[in-house]
Amino acid sequence: MKILIATDGSDFSKKAIEKACTDLAGRASAFKVVSVFEAFAPMAAEPFAVSAEYYQELEKSARDQAASFAAEAAEEIGKRFPGIEVTQDVVMGTPNRVIVDTAREWGADLIVVGSHGRGFWGRMMLGSVSDAVLHHAPCSVMVVR
Repeated sequence: MKILIATDGSDFSKKAIEKACTDLAGRASAFKVVSVFEAFAPMAAEPFAVSAEYYQELEKSARDQAASFAAEAAEEIGKRFPGIEVTQDVVMGTPNRVIVDTAREWGADLIVVGSHGRGFWGRMMLGSVSDAVLHHAPCSVMVVR
């Protein structure tokens, strides 16, 4: 079974990794850890000018942080499943879209994501990556609270 695990470094993501390692022991043939970061775009109505280098540094920082989260998750999975292939991707984009597209391209059998547990109003105001993945994934999805 090919398992894709999405992480953003949050406690929710760490719980999802823990649950996947515990519940899927012996059934996994490969893991892919994906961590997504979003691009920073200059705001059109900024009251002061900010250099392009500032936005480039923000993007580099976000990429580095996402890479750190992916490496940490891959290391944890690798410790628990020695000998099983664990790869990692760090991708810029919209998290739910990147997770679904990566699962489709890689041929994942299961996607594991953490739930932020915001409740009805939080989802209405902020949206939910796990909800979007659940409704658009090409395979089964495990959402861990």
